Amino acid sequence: MTALPRVDSARLMELLSVSLAAYYGDFTVAAAGENLTASQGKTLNVLRRGPASMSTLATTLTCDASNMTGIVDRLEKRGLVRREPSASDRRVKNVVLTAEGERVIDVIRSNMHHTLAGLDGLDEQEQHTLGALLERVFTRQPAPAARP
Repeated sequence: MTALPRVDSARLMELLSVSLAAYYGDFTVAAAGENLTASQGKTLNVLRRGPASMSTLATTLTCDASNMTGIVDRLEKRGLVRREPSASDRRVKNVVLTAEGERVIDVIRSNMHHTLAGLDGLDEQEQHTLGALLERVFTRQPAPAARP
């Protein structure tokens, strides 16, 4: 059996950079097709996972809280999101995707033709492997450090 060539971290980071640029370019065009800015589309994308507080959205999207307020205001005006009080802290407002917001983010995702074509070019095993690797690298939280 032939050993696989070693791919160093710099090469992996370059491939991630190229991949993310292609993904976000595709996403931005699809969001514009729904008359949304990339930031508005990204907000809907985050909310597709579930409600989030304004501060969580700002942190997740790496933007200033005042900017997040403007983004949510515009989405709310279009009926794509709504604010509601947090069940655990009435001072906190959670942002919730409406049915129309769900429809719009689903349309955006379905119109990401370049991304979908790339993923469809993978066979079932490759898609499973890619999903498992992305999950492992980016979504699993590290275990807490052991206390002495």
